[in-house]
Amino acid sequence: MSLPAHTFPLAGPLLRGSRRPRVAIVGQANTGKSCIFRAASSTAVRHERLAGIGPAYDECQVEVGLDQISLVDLPSIDTFHQLQGDVPVVLKYLLWGDRWPAIARHEAHQPEKAFAAPDVLLLVMDATALERDLELALELAQMGRPLVIALNRMDEARDKRLFINVRALSAKLGAPVVPTVAHMGIGLADLFSVVVRAAREARSPQPQPPSPHIAAHLSAIAAIAASADVATAFGVPPMLLTMQLAENDDYFFDELRCHFPAQFAALLQARDAASAALPRPLDDEIHADRHHRAALLYEAVTRPGGEHAAPRWQRLADELFLHPRWGFVGSLTIFALVLFFVFEVSAFLDSHTVARLIEWAEPWQPTDVGGVVARAVLDGFIGLAGIVIPYMIPLVLLLVLLEESGIMHRVAFVVDRGFHRLGLHGGVALPFLMGLGCNVPALAATAAVTHGRDRTVAALLITFLPCSARSAILLALGGKYLGGFGVFALFMLAPIVVSLIGKLLKRRYPETTPGMIQEIPPYAVPTLRALLANTWERSRDIVTVVLPLLVAGSVVLALLSHFGADYWINLALTPITVWWLGLPVVLGVPILFGVLRKELSLLMVFQALGTQELEGVLTMTQIATFLAFLTFYVPCVSTFAMMLKLLGRREAYFSVALSVGAALVVALAVRLPLELVL
Repeated sequence: MSLPAHTFPLAGPLLRGSRRPRVAIVGQANTGKSCIFRAASSTAVRHERLAGIGPAYDECQVEVGLDQISLVDLPSIDTFHQLQGDVPVVLKYLLWGDRWPAIARHEAHQPEKAFAAPDVLLLVMDATALERDLELALELAQMGRPLVIALNRMDEARDKRLFINVRALSAKLGAPVVPTVAHMGIGLADLFSVVVRAAREARSPQPQPPSPHIAAHLSAIAAIAASADVATAFGVPPMLLTMQLAENDDYFFDELRCHFPAQFAALLQARDAASAALPRPLDDEIHADRHHRAALLYEAVTRPGGEHAAPRWQRLADELFLHPRWGFVGSLTIFALVLFFVFEVSAFLDSHTVARLIEWAEPWQPTDVGGVVARAVLDGFIGLAGIVIPYMIPLVLLLVLLEESGIMHRVAFVVDRGFHRLGLHGGVALPFLMGLGCNVPALAATAAVTHGRDRTVAALLITFLPCSARSAILLALGGKYLGGFGVFALFMLAPIVVSLIGKLLKRRYPETTPGMIQEIPPYAVPTLRALLANTWERSRDIVTVVLPLLVAGSVVLALLSHFGADYWINLALTPITVWWLGLPVVLGVPILFGVLRKELSLLMVFQALGTQELEGVLTMTQIATFLAFLTFYVPCVSTFAMMLKLLGRREAYFSVALSVGAALVVALAVRLPLELVL
């Protein structure tokens, strides 16, 4: 199932490998910094401390189209007006990375990890507290690095009827501004597209000087900062160093006093002269002036009103599907809708199509080899129809509808963090959802949204999802003999097994993939032509790939049965059926035929035991064990065929071994406690 990707135009050499830029997320606390980082982060995040002290930063690689960035979430900073607490450490890494200049080499805490200075600063500002954050933006503009601004919490600003002219704000700051709603993923694809463009263009905003009445008194301090020996020793942009020496008695002030006593004496004279000429001390005047300029800028780009507000239905839909808490309700609603189709609509279609085909073919029981082969071929086509008509077409059509409308992208964004625990991204939510109906289209969808290691892990895990066929057996046998609690317990085994197998696969495939930016497209009404075209596009592989193997498997199994190999098959499977699972020996063939199609296992169980009432010949422990094994061992020939195409022979056979092994372990884990209790 293909998720339409955001468009990232190629505007030069790819930014990958040694060309990968480092992007530092900066901003005050509670602006949404970490929310943006989590939305983009990969499954492997590196946690390190800056120079071994202070709070840790997080870093990971993120794919933005064909480019990559190293994304760093730095500790929060309020201002550079006072360099106290953790602020000096953050400022050092913003300026120098791990290559500290001469004035910092004597310090006890030196860089411990490789950390190149950031190529782009990504400032996250709170749209509901814009005036406060604008002061930090004015300070960051002095750092001489490309600056991109994420204007976050735009939804809350809209609810407060505050309109912000984003274009005017960008022009006045000299840096691109992108409106976002980070906790809903809105605007993040555009944001990182702009970040990559800023890294490629490497254009920094022009630092905005203080008001003229202050600037006139800073010339002497600017001369000290620009002197060759001081500039070389500090390695700081001239405007930033000038303002720090003028307004702070902290880090740079102390370093100048230690390393350049003559210049320090000149600095004190210049500061005293400026303070005497100004209404207030120089540091207070600079701070007040920055606050005043931020206030003027705020007034110039904001006004009350509700311009460009999204329709009410759209806001309510986003609250349902994208809200950090309520978003899961929307996702569960989608899952419930899919399950309704699987267990209601599909059952209706099955009873009116495939069930009638089976009933029509039932009287034909040939005894010669040619007839047996012909009947096996017919069974193969009926088996294919049993997948496509009742399950695949309605399911794929429904999911294409959800995708084209923009809802499925929102589900993927909400569940992204959960899939990170399996080493995957939220983009695989759609294939996993499809797997509840049929593993075959789910595997086909996996090829469209993943690649490399993610594709392998996702495909292997999808085979452990209870498809509609396996779910039907659980409901048919479990509901009748084990009760509602028993059926629920068996279904709950699936997420447990998927989680445990996912952790094991993270060890087998330890390499990690970069994070991805999930686009949140606008809502749309799908066209009938697009629905039909996409449904066919994502269903045709089953005819070209699955049908030949399905027919071949049907012929092989039919010939084995025709030549009386049932006894030998049951005998060969005795170590599994009798010794391990504790089942009657005659259930070997039904289990084997389940590889062709799971419903065949259920039909052949009745035939092998000679009764439709299993309670008299099987104990509850045996029924539960049989269902647990049937749920997790090799899904079907169709699924194996898709695995061959998707992953190749080696991984497809590994999938078979993994599913059989997991099924044996789970079945034994079900059998042993029940034997002790019942």
